Amino acid sequence: MIDARYVVTELQEMREDGHLSDALLRYAVRSLYKSDERYSWVGVYLLSDDRLELWLHNYVGAPTEHARIPVGEGVCGTAVAHGANQNVPDVTEFPGYLACSPSVKSELVVLIRAGGEIYGQFDIDSNVADAFTDLDEAAIQMIADKLAEQLTRERR
Repeated sequence: MIDARYVVTELQEMREDGHLSDALLRYAVRSLYKSDERYSWVGVYLLSDDRLELWLHNYVGAPTEHARIPVGEGVCGTAVAHGANQNVPDVTEFPGYLACSPSVKSELVVLIRAGGEIYGQFDIDSNVADAFTDLDEAAIQMIADKLAEQLTRERR
């Protein structure tokens, strides 16, 4: 299980040292991936300026063909379209699921947002069915919220 408070503290220290969102996003992805053996793939998608598409910023895990995802498609696009995190315990039950790997059984998408402004999301795959708990989502949301602070600051 990820120690979200530790990661948030590290992200804050990186901000204070002058690191920009690119470095913070990369650190967060690596930290999440290393934190739990259930996480087989961890990536960050950022929302395009026209708000029509997500683009893959960085990831750890097997390569994916889904470098761009239209809003409304798959689990990632659905999260943005509905403005809500998505915890999918069985990806075979999700209509329009975009498969990255046949071994993926469950997926968690946590939005990076400040108020109503969505900047992007964490996308986490697991090769274990029903892998993600409310505690996972809450911990990852803490990290996403810290990243949203930096993204908001940079976009002002």
